[in-house]
Amino acid sequence: MTISDRDASDALEESAAPVTGRLPGDLDMWVLVLGDLFFFGCYFIVYMVFRDRSPDQFAQAQRHLNLGVGVANTVVLLTSSMFVAIAVQEVRRGAVRTTERLIGAAGVCGVLFVALKAFEWHQEITHGFTVSNEFFSFYFVLTGIHLAHLVLGLLILGIVLRELRNPDLRRPQLVEQGATYWHMVDLLWVVIFAILYLMR
Repeated sequence: MTISDRDASDALEESAAPVTGRLPGDLDMWVLVLGDLFFFGCYFIVYMVFRDRSPDQFAQAQRHLNLGVGVANTVVLLTSSMFVAIAVQEVRRGAVRTTERLIGAAGVCGVLFVALKAFEWHQEITHGFTVSNEFFSFYFVLTGIHLAHLVLGLLILGIVLRELRNPDLRRPQLVEQGATYWHMVDLLWVVIFAILYLMR
């Protein structure tokens, strides 16, 4: 480690606020996350009501989903969240370069998720499953809104990575904010995967 790297790490450690007794990141990010969770929660309830009204129709349409791709996407996002969680630990102890690599790895996982989802959408549409089917209307809306959140998460991770590379801007709280949002995206996908792919 060079002298400048040590100085940057020391400065980062000094700027880190105590992690006990406080929420990671800042209040604005938590307001955004809780608002999104409320929105998705309402939509999940609407989905369950419609599913209860037409259980056979929903079950029949559900069999056309590609469970393998759904599982792969779940593993990809859980892995990305692991990278982000470790990145928070690393930045708190001043390991800037390791944090950068972990955030970059999480971003690569996010791009892989987008590619898998695009493949799955193409597969479903090619076989004639569109929003004209009630189940697939929920499927495309839920996964589409989630995908938009994931793309925003990739943008946030990009901002985190850019500011980590600038000694004047890097702050542990910024990494925590990015991690908070990314974990929300991951949590939402786990619920979507459960109710769309697994629930019978």
